[in-house]
Amino acid sequence: MLSRTGAVDVAHRSPIACWFSGMLCCFGGAILASVLLGEPPIEPFTNNRNIVLASIIWYLIFYCPYDKFYKCCNFMPSKLFIAGMKEVTRARKIVGGVVDAHSRYRNGWLAVIAVGWAKGAGSGLIANFEQLVRGVWIPERNELLRMSYGTKVTLIGAVLFTFQQMNYLPITRHNLIFLYTMFVVSTEVAMVLFNIRHSPFAPMEVALYHMAFSWQSSSTESHFKPETSDKGESLGEQSPASLDETAEESESIKRKRTKKTD
Repeated sequence: MLSRTGAVDVAHRSPIACWFSGMLCCFGGAILASVLLGEPPIEPFTNNRNIVLASIIWYLIFYCPYDKFYKCCNFMPSKLFIAGMKEVTRARKIVGGVVDAHSRYRNGWLAVIAVGWAKGAGSGLIANFEQLVRGVWIPERNELLRMSYGTKVTLIGAVLFTFQQMNYLPITRHNLIFLYTMFVVSTEVAMVLFNIRHSPFAPMEVALYHMAFSWQSSSTESHFKPETSDKGESLGEQSPASLDETAEESESIKRKRTKKTD
């Protein structure tokens, strides 16, 4: 939550907006899944125990004296434990979303995947709305445009659990939950322990992009490079000849103005 742009500033300017933003981060998956299933989006807020627990943690994170609670959570053993438990909860949410959607849409595997994906990674998928609550608007950070590792691994899990639920995978649900949970927990713990910022799926993504989506372009390396600023692109696209022309035009305008003044 603290990594979100302007979160600390909003916590001091408007505690209510900061609290609502924190609740969206905690229950975004349940809210988005409720919308997709045609249920009231406020239903996740009916669980008083979860709301009180999330509110206490929110208050300690932002308003604990000398940031003691945040420093305790940022301590490496605590950080590893929290990262592991987050992935365990992610797997449980995905399975719950897939089971709920499958009970309504028996043959709609795409709808089942969408609900499982939304319930497991909803806080990232509704990040733009959560930014508006904090008074920040960064459309370039749309999760569909630049998927994070959590969103990608949740989509993979939603596909796997959907195929298992529809008996397309010859494996029991408990075994799949165990294997998936062990994979995401070990991967997340390793990323936190070794401070890995990039997605471990990056090599496979590049290979898949080259095989499936790069037939019309001569090079795909620029697709995976960080984007440059608009100002730099506009300056880089201008040729020396165009720059000379603009310079000559500006000089001619200056000469006309001096003649008028004379």
